Amino acid sequence: MSRIMVVEDEAHLAQGLRFNLEAEGHSVEVFGTGETALERLNRPDQRDDQRIDVVVLDVMLPGMDGFAVVSELRKAEQFIPVLLLTALHRPEDVLKGFASGADDYLPKPFDLQILLARINSLLRRRAWQGEPQQPATHSRNVAEDAIFEVNGRTVDLRSLEIRTASGVFQLTLMEVDLLRYLIRNNGKAVSRKQILEDVWGLPEDTDTRAIDNFIVRLRRYIEDEPSRPKYLLTVRGVGYKFIVNPE
Repeated sequence: MSRIMVVEDEAHLAQGLRFNLEAEGHSVEVFGTGETALERLNRPDQRDDQRIDVVVLDVMLPGMDGFAVVSELRKAEQFIPVLLLTALHRPEDVLKGFASGADDYLPKPFDLQILLARINSLLRRRAWQGEPQQPATHSRNVAEDAIFEVNGRTVDLRSLEIRTASGVFQLTLMEVDLLRYLIRNNGKAVSRKQILEDVWGLPEDTDTRAIDNFIVRLRRYIEDEPSRPKYLLTVRGVGYKFIVNPE
């Protein structure tokens, strides 16, 4: 049984979500504010059977909003999958949610079946992290490997982390999706608009500056000198290009 947290201040919507999620066989906890949700998530004495598997989080909450809740979770190195529910339909707001560390979003009003599909997708990704990891092969298509080496770093797409000599960087699902996309296009320049459409399903007229912030973070993980990248390159006037094995 999966344990899902719903953070929603509209009582009728929160209880409707609880009813439908419990009907699907999930255990559900409901909170009306971001502060109380964080207090529950950060409790140090939780047993394994009390841990939350997915958070369904409204953006417009009293007090601390959903963006701030996600940011606080990630700062505390809590990488529970988070699905944002938002009445803010601007693509810029969606990207703000991704930049804060959210894993997926759904605009209000939403179809119940779509919500359930998104939650199940996050639960599957969560389960993948617990599966035994297979070593990287020597195939030419490195994007098909769950684990591979880049610049002396071990990139593990299943456990959502990059392991280095100095420590481990935990990635969000959105960062992993972007990194996987860039690696699949190894050696090819991809535009910011392509990234918006192919990775996140956003319209091409979205402000692309948020992508640059994701690139900056990935460079910190991968490059020896992020200001002078060798692997994750800017292609002036186009976008970005990832080179797994530069000459």
